[in-house]
Amino acid sequence: MIANQILLPLLMLSIPRPSAALPLTPGNIGNVFGTPESDGKILQRSKRGWMWNQFFLLEEYTGNDHQYVGKLHSNMDKGDGNVKYVLTGDGAGTLFLIDEKSGDIHATKRLDREEKAMYTLHAKVLDRNTNSELEPDTEFNIKIHDINDNAPKFAKEIYFASVPEMSEVGTSVVTVTATDADDQTYGNSAKLVYSILQGQPYFSVDSENGTIKTALSAMNREVKENYQVVIQAKDMAGQMGGLSGTTTVSITLSDVNDSPPRFANHSFRVTAVESTDIGGAIGRIKADDPDIGRNAEMEYSIVGGHDTFNIITDQTTQEGVIIIEKALDYESKRDYEFRVEVKNTFLDVRFINGLQFKDYATVKVTVEDVDEPPTFTRNPYIIEVHEDTAAGSFVGVVSARDPDADNKPVKYSIDRHTDLERLFNIDSINGTITTLKALDREMSKWHNISVVATEINNPRQTTRVPVFIKVLDVNDNAPEFAMSYDTFVCENVKAGQLIQTISAVDTDEPLVGHKFVFSISATNPNFTIVDREDNTANILTRRGGFSRREMSMYFLPVVISDNDYPIQSSTSTLIVRVCACDSRGNMQSCNPEVLPFSDGLTTGALVAILLCVIILLMIVVLFAALRRQRKKEPLIISKEDVRDNVVSYNDEGGGEEDTQAFDIGTLRNPEVMDANKLRRDIIPEMLFPFRRTSPIKDNTDVRDFINGRLQENDSDPTAPPYDSLATYAYEGSGSLAESLSSLESAATEGDQEYDYLSNWGPQFKKLAEMYIGKSPDRET
Repeated sequence: MIANQILLPLLMLSIPRPSAALPLTPGNIGNVFGTPESDGKILQRSKRGWMWNQFFLLEEYTGNDHQYVGKLHSNMDKGDGNVKYVLTGDGAGTLFLIDEKSGDIHATKRLDREEKAMYTLHAKVLDRNTNSELEPDTEFNIKIHDINDNAPKFAKEIYFASVPEMSEVGTSVVTVTATDADDQTYGNSAKLVYSILQGQPYFSVDSENGTIKTALSAMNREVKENYQVVIQAKDMAGQMGGLSGTTTVSITLSDVNDSPPRFANHSFRVTAVESTDIGGAIGRIKADDPDIGRNAEMEYSIVGGHDTFNIITDQTTQEGVIIIEKALDYESKRDYEFRVEVKNTFLDVRFINGLQFKDYATVKVTVEDVDEPPTFTRNPYIIEVHEDTAAGSFVGVVSARDPDADNKPVKYSIDRHTDLERLFNIDSINGTITTLKALDREMSKWHNISVVATEINNPRQTTRVPVFIKVLDVNDNAPEFAMSYDTFVCENVKAGQLIQTISAVDTDEPLVGHKFVFSISATNPNFTIVDREDNTANILTRRGGFSRREMSMYFLPVVISDNDYPIQSSTSTLIVRVCACDSRGNMQSCNPEVLPFSDGLTTGALVAILLCVIILLMIVVLFAALRRQRKKEPLIISKEDVRDNVVSYNDEGGGEEDTQAFDIGTLRNPEVMDANKLRRDIIPEMLFPFRRTSPIKDNTDVRDFINGRLQENDSDPTAPPYDSLATYAYEGSGSLAESLSSLESAATEGDQEYDYLSNWGPQFKKLAEMYIGKSPDRET
C-alpha cells in the first residue's frame, strides 16, 4: 500500500496510528497489508486502518530548483527497482512531477493560492517489468497554504463625496472599502484596519468599516469648501510588516442657507430721464449673499409699494431692477424716495433663530429734464364730415403743445404717405384740417391720416397722431335693381298673374334704413306693379293672350325712389320675353315663331336674301371707286421709308470733257472711300491717294465676293430689319494683265509711267496733262 509522507520545513504533521498490529515505519505509513505464511496457510489481508490523503504546500515559492512537495511509498516497493510510480490528475506532468523510482513529488513552478487553492491527483504503483498495477489508484490532495502576498486594494483611486456645511460631529460622509485577495480564513493576511493619513482634524475614519465622518463642527463652506482626505487600509490587523493600500477622498461641503442677504450700501441714488418709457429700467441695486444656488436666491420689493416705480428681481444676476410704472414728468415732480427690502426666497429652519434673513436700503430717484417732443391733446382723433363737401371745407382741428417749460411753438403737417390722394390739407399754425377734394362715402367710408407736430426750433422733435375721418352719408345715389332679372311671360298667361318679384339696392346708408317705392306707367296695357312695402314689388300681367308673333319682347320701365332727403329716383328697364309654356306654366321656348308666306319663303329667308344682295352691291361700288381713284404711287412714299430703293435718273453727263460730272467710278467700285474721292475739275495734289485694301483676297472668285458682302450686311447693326437689294459691279479677279478700264486708275501704284497718254489722241489730252505734268521726272 502507498504511504504518504510530508517532508516540508515549518510544517509539523501528526500521523494517527494505524489499527493494524504492525509497527509504524516509513515503509508502511498509511496502510498495513497481510503477508502469506510459509506453512501454506492462507492468511487474510487485514483492513486498511487509515489513509493520509493530503499534502500542504506554501505558495509563492521563490527557489530556483523544483520545490519538494512530498514522497509516495508502497509496501510493495522492496527497493530493487521493480516498482514504478505514476502520477495523474490536476497539474500532473506540468505543475507536479514524480520520481518513478523513489516516489518523490516536486512542483515545477511557484504556485499562487489566489489562482487555485487545491489540486487533486491520483497515484499508481506499477510493476516496471509487466506494467501491471500492484495496488489500486490512490487519490490525494495538494493544498496550497496562503502567505501574505497581496496588499489591500480600494475599488477607486479617488472617491468624491459631499457633506452639508455646519454638520454636527460624527456626521457620516462616505464609506470606502478595500479588499484583500489573501485567504481570510487563514491567519491575519486578509484582516484589514483603516486609518486616516490626511484630512485631520476635519474628518475621521472608522478603523473597521472605513466610514468617514466629520470630526469638527461648524465647518463653513464660505471659509473652505473642498477637502482632500487620504485613507489607508492595512492587513495583518494593522501589525508591523503588514501590506497596505491608500485612496483619496475629495470631500466638498455643500451649501446651506446659513447666511442672510446684506446690502453693502444702504443708500442708492438713481437718475432717470423723464422720457423713459413705461416699463423701462432706470437702475439696478444688489445685495450680497455668500451662499450659492437656491440658498442665494433673493427677492426685492418696495416697502409699502409705489405708484410710479416698481422693482423686480433679475433671476440671472440676483439684482433688483427698478422700473417705471408711471410716466415721469420733470415739470411735475423731480425727486422720489422709497425703501427697498431684500430677502431669501428659501429659508433653512435650522438657522432662522437669531438671524434676520432680510435687509433694507433706501433708493433716491432724480428725474432729469429732456427736450420732449410735442404732445397732442388727444390720441387718436376721430372726426366726422359729410360726403360731397366742397373742396376747402372745414373738417376738424388737432392741437399739440410742447410739454417742456419753454413751451416752444409747433407746426403741423400731414404725412402724405397716409394721404396719397391728397384729399386733405392742414394749417401749419393752428392745426385746422380742410378738404382739398370732394369726398365720396361710396368710395371710402373712412380716411386714416397721420398728422405730424414738429417743434419749430428743433425739427428733430416730432410727434405723430392718427386722425380717423369718418365720411357721413348724404343721399346722393338713386336706388337701382338689385340684380339683372331674366323675366318671361307665357303666351297662355291670364290677367293678374305674377311673373316677377323685383328688389332694389342703394349704396347710400340712411339712418332710418332704406325704404323704396316702385312704380310704372299707369297707362301700360300689358303689366302692372304692386309694391309689397318691404323694398320689393311684384310684376303682374294686366291682360292675357300674349303672342310671340305680335311681340316677342317687352321693355318695362320701372321707377324706383327712396325716402331719404333729397329724394333720389331712377328708372330701370325690365325686359320681359314672351315664351311658350306648358299647361303648368313651365317655359318651353322663347324663340319668335316664323310666319309662312304664300310663295313658300319664310321671313327669315327673305331677310337673308336681301342682306346678300346689299352686300354684293356694296362690293361692286367699292371696286369701281377704287379703280377710278387709282393713281401712280411715288417711288418713295414717305421720308420714314428707309428701305433700299432703285432710283432712276434720266440726266446725261457732259461727256469726257465734263469734269464737273458725277464720278461714276464710285458707283462702279464700292471699295473706294468717299472721304478720298478726288475732284475732277482741278489737278489733284496727291496723284495716288490712299486706297483702302479690299477685304477680298487676290484671285477670289465671284462666289467668295458675294459671300463676303453678305456677311458684311448681316453683321451691320445699322442695316434695316427687312430684306434689301444691294448691287455690286464686281467682275472677278480678272486676268494677269489686270483691267484696262480707267475707272480705277486713281488707285494704281505711284511707280507707273504715263507718257503713253499723249499718244491716245485729243480725247485724252486733259488726262495726259494731269498725270504727265505731275511726274517727278518732268519736274526735274
